[in-house]
Amino acid sequence: MCFGVFVAIYAMNIEEFREFCLSLPAVTEDIKWGDNLVFSVGEKMFCLADLNPPNRFSLKVPPEQFDDLTSRRGIIQAPYFARNMWICVENPGCFNREEWEFYLKQSYDLIISKFSKKKREELGI
Repeated sequence: MCFGVFVAIYAMNIEEFREFCLSLPAVTEDIKWGDNLVFSVGEKMFCLADLNPPNRFSLKVPPEQFDDLTSRRGIIQAPYFARNMWICVENPGCFNREEWEFYLKQSYDLIISKFSKKKREELGI
C-alpha cells in the first residue's frame, strides 16, 4: 500500500537512491532528456529518476511482476519503456527502503543477465 511523499522521504530520498545505485558494480550515471538522472551498467540503463518534483522513478522488472506492480496505486507502466517491462513509480512511498533496494538490484541484475561472459569480465562483474 502506498502512503505518501512523507513516507517516500523516510523510505529513500533521491540522494540515497543515487548512492545505492552507484554502489553497484560498474554503474555509471548521467543526465538524459534534460532532467532525468540515469543509471547504467555497460551502457545499458537499469533505472532512472526524474529530477523534477514529483520525482518519479522508472526501473525494469521481470514479466511475472509487471502486472502485479502496475496494478498498485502509485505505480504505472513506464511511458516509452513499458513494452520492455519497465515500471514508473509515481509515488516513491509505495516502497520502503528495503523494497527499493530489492527492486533496484533486481533491475540491475536483469540488465547484466543479458551480457556475455566477455562483457561481464570487461566490466568486472
